[in-house]
Order: sequence, then structure tokens, then C-alpha cells
Amino acid sequence: MEKTRVLIMGAAGRDFHNFNVFFRDNEGYDVVAFTATQIPNIEGRVYPSQLAGSLYPQGITIYPEEELGDLIGDLKVQQVVFAYSDVPHEYVMHKASQVLAAGADFRLMGAEGTMLRSSKPVVSVGAVRTGAGKSQTTRRVSDILKEMGKRVVVVRHPMPYGDLAAQAVQRFADYGDLDRHDCTIEEREEYEPHLDRGSIVYAGVDYDAILRQAEAEADVVLWDGGNNDFPFFRPDLHIVVTDPHRAGHEAGYHPGEANLRMADVVVINKIDTADLAETSKVRASIERLSPDAVVVDAASPIFVDDPSCIRGKRVLVIEDGPTLTHGEMAYGAGIVAAWRFGAVEIIDPRPYAVGSIAETFEKYPQTGPLLPAMGYGAGQIEDLEATINATPCDAVIAATPIDLGRVLRNVKHPMDRVRYELQEIGRPTLTDVLAEWWESD
Repeated sequence: MEKTRVLIMGAAGRDFHNFNVFFRDNEGYDVVAFTATQIPNIEGRVYPSQLAGSLYPQGITIYPEEELGDLIGDLKVQQVVFAYSDVPHEYVMHKASQVLAAGADFRLMGAEGTMLRSSKPVVSVGAVRTGAGKSQTTRRVSDILKEMGKRVVVVRHPMPYGDLAAQAVQRFADYGDLDRHDCTIEEREEYEPHLDRGSIVYAGVDYDAILRQAEAEADVVLWDGGNNDFPFFRPDLHIVVTDPHRAGHEAGYHPGEANLRMADVVVINKIDTADLAETSKVRASIERLSPDAVVVDAASPIFVDDPSCIRGKRVLVIEDGPTLTHGEMAYGAGIVAAWRFGAVEIIDPRPYAVGSIAETFEKYPQTGPLLPAMGYGAGQIEDLEATINATPCDAVIAATPIDLGRVLRNVKHPMDRVRYELQEIGRPTLTDVLAEWWESD
């Protein structure tokens, strides 16, 4: 039987997972290439033979997505699988049109063929957009499950930006593991808050192997989603976070809308800072797309280490990188802190941006006078630090989920850290939801 020649479009996450669970040992297909976007420095690499399996002894080359049209012809591609997240529906269809015009079929893979089954109960947390608040929701869920006496192991959506073979299965128990795995800022932002709570975190590339190891340590496996992707594990309870600061996006982005339609519980986050009319739009979308879901209202209150470091100062605001870039948020907790605690001016870092940070601003021109905390490798971390030091400010407001001072050790300006956690408003709460779910499971 002739094999179907496949190209997988991705961003070092869903693409590798779909390959591992569906294509790797499938004699009916020949995956001839991956393409990569969103994450820098992935293209030009090879998905290694150690992970690709016996059908791919040379591994699989990863090309820039810009070469998609030529690759379909040059490699005689018959089917293109779209496998990344947090993009508008229209964007997906433009890619589909490009693929169809080049002569290949266009495919989206759903939950049934890509979700792994666990022997332990699985609670998953996802979102309709990057930056909606799934990380603090996951932390809140973890705290509640631990208060219920459960052993919780967190499995994070993949962030494999280094040696893919070495990152097949990663286990993080303390900060030393972060250093040992040479984690990027983006990885630390997701892992450190869980480690601070005493949770074990798994991540990597091969999620079947990851799940089997995590199950051995857990009463409950907690899936901590990335972007607006749906879970890699079949959840027993699926919680999805929405964001009224981007009302309408819950029905306009892929695969966020699918995530919402699959939800058992929907959290409407940031109600404390959102316009009431925008919050009402989100409620209407939930009622239309996921009418059987339980709705939990929530806020994201902020906490700063030293308000006097902000009051009356000219400040540089650093926000979570993915939230500002492909997440398309105009501002985050750092700007809220600057307003609330009396900064006299927010300094625009764009004229002082260095190297890859300047390139980030060029790629995402909608990013305003804020500095995205981009740090996908040592070089980009150096560029980030150089940009901070070149910006003429009195203080830096760091509104990322981690202590940037542990990574950026030569910043010359005073740095004030902003934290944010999930706080439910009214009833039901996540405690109510999780208790009822556990009792009925």
C-alpha cells in the first residue's frame, strides 16, 4: 500500500504530539517534514530519530513555515496537518487555501485521535486565548486538590526549545531541576509557581511516557494547558478560562472555540478590571457555545513587593511575552500596577530595543509601550537584559509569573515584582466544583 505523504505545521508542541500518538508507528503515512512558526530558532532543526521511531531512522527535518508552498511541491506532500494554536479562524482558512491551491489536502486533528487516556483522574485547565489566566487558575485548582488531601502532579503543555531528545521526559521538583534542564524564561514562568507550592511538574516531548511516569506519583493528574490548545490527556473535568478584555475572541480563535465547546467548567476571569458590557458578551458566548458548562466568576487581584518603588516614578513595564505577542493583549498586570500605584510615566522601550527584542517588536507591531519578557534562549535573554538597561527609567515593573532577578542578574534599575492570583467571586467556586466532581467520580 502506498503511504500518504504528510507535512505537519506546528510550533514545537501540538505538532510533535500529534506525530507521536498518531503517525509515529503508522505504516499508512510517511511524515516528510515539519514546519515551524511562532517560536524562534526551531526551524532548521531535526525531530530526532530517538523520538521519531523506527520508521524514521534519519529523523524528520523542521523547515520554516514560509517555505510551505514550495515544500508541498518539492516533497510531493499529499496531506498537510495544521497543528498549532492561538490563531484567528480566518488565519487557519488562509493557510488551508494555500495548501489546497498547492495541491494537498488540509487536515485538523481532533480530540478523539490525539488525547491519551490516564489510569488516574485528570483535571485539565485550558483557555480561549493566551493570557486569559489559565496559569493562576491551574495554581488555584492545585491548591484546592491538595487541601482535599490529594497528591497532585502537574503536567504542562510542551515547551521544548532545546535538545528535543534530551527533553523527551522532564521532571521538575525544585529550582535546581530548572537550571539542570537549562530552562528558558518562558518555561520558568510556567514551572516556578508550581514548584513554589511544592508540586512536581512534568513536561517534555513524549507525552505518553510523561503520563505514565506522572501517574506513578499522583492521585490526580493536573493538565496545565498552553496557548488555547485543548488537552493532550482525556480529562475527567475540563476547565476553560475566558477573558472579557478580549470579548468575542472565545468564538473567533482556533482551537480556543473548540476548547470552550468541550468545557465542563468555564471561568470568566478579570471581572474586576473588565467592562461590564464586555463581560456580558462573554457570558452570551458561553451560553451559546457551551450551555451545559458551570460558570465561575473570578478576578485576578495583583500584589506588588514594594509600592513605593512605583509611586511617582518613571517606569518600564515588563509583561508576559506570549500574552503580548501572539496573545495580542494591549497590556497586563504590570500596566495595572503602574496605574494603581501612581507611576508618573510609562517609558516606551521600543527605541532602545536590542537584537531579537527589536525583531519581536517588528514582528508584532501591535505591541505598545511595554516590554515582552522574551527569553527563548541565552542570546534572547541577553538582548532582553540589554534592552532593560538601555531604557531610561527610574524603576522596572516585572509582571511575569517568575522572579526575573534570578535570570537577569545584571539589571541596573530597581525592579519591583508584580504577582497575580485567581480569586473567585460569589458561587459556585472552584472548591464547590472540584468537591462535587470528586464525590461523583
